[in-house]
Amino acid sequence: MNYTKLGLVNTNEMLQRALHDGYAIGAFNIYNMETMRAIITAARETHSPVILAVSESALDYMGANMLISMIAAAEIKPYEQIALHLDHGHSYESCTRAIDMGFSSVMIDASNLPFDENIALSARVAKYAHRHNVSVEAELGALRGFEDENTKSKTGQFTKPDNVVEFVSKTGIDSLAIAIGTSHGAYKRKSTTEKLRFDILAEIAEKLPDFPLVLHGASNIPSDLVHEINANGGKITGARGIPADQLRRTVSMNICKINVDSDSRLAFTAGVRSALKSDPENFNPREYIRVGMGMMYENTITEINEIMNSANRI
Repeated sequence: MNYTKLGLVNTNEMLQRALHDGYAIGAFNIYNMETMRAIITAARETHSPVILAVSESALDYMGANMLISMIAAAEIKPYEQIALHLDHGHSYESCTRAIDMGFSSVMIDASNLPFDENIALSARVAKYAHRHNVSVEAELGALRGFEDENTKSKTGQFTKPDNVVEFVSKTGIDSLAIAIGTSHGAYKRKSTTEKLRFDILAEIAEKLPDFPLVLHGASNIPSDLVHEINANGGKITGARGIPADQLRRTVSMNICKINVDSDSRLAFTAGVRSALKSDPENFNPREYIRVGMGMMYENTITEINEIMNSANRI
């Protein structure tokens, strides 16, 4: 299916506008109808462009037909500037499948391969995607951490600035995910004093001054959400995210897409746990899931306003 029939747009124009106007687009992961509704409603309320990110494992969970049917039911309009993005596609086949389904943007993550092989696979995906007017993101460097069975690594490697120009020119990609100290999951820092490698980011931005840069593993991990979960039967200890001031600083240095997953999971879980504890006799999923969806919606609005600065950009 062509994504334009679903009212979707690719990310090219939205990322270029964000780059030149000094804000970021939030790429928020979705897993079901409730999480999709939370993100789309927040975007509509704030008049913010947004990217609906779907990992390979989330796509397997929802099913291709179910996901595309939900997108169609959302009645998205092109002027709303909403993209459907494959997050961390690990093969040519997974990316082309997503494109054929109706995704408007894909990420090919070949960052675990040697440099030349990463270039070759990313270029191959870009060639196919561009024939369908689909935007392509690739990754150079590697993030450590665990998000799900699809997105995990025990080791990380900072992006080497000397490689970025060659990588972008040889692959033909539209945006580049870089590694400057973020990580997947809720445990991003060992201490509160750790800072992102702004020196690396500055050098990359200098070498690619007009090119969209992407930050993965960039959830803030709000302490109030962690507290809410733990106060209602959860057990999350030692979770530390990327401080909001550091994220805002990256936006001023050519980061124009910030991926958010863990924050949304925390917000949804906090809402569900709170609802179940406050009414332990309740066994109606519609009632306690609605609370989780509401907290995810509120957190998304907060991040659009306070981190992305993308409200009222449509």
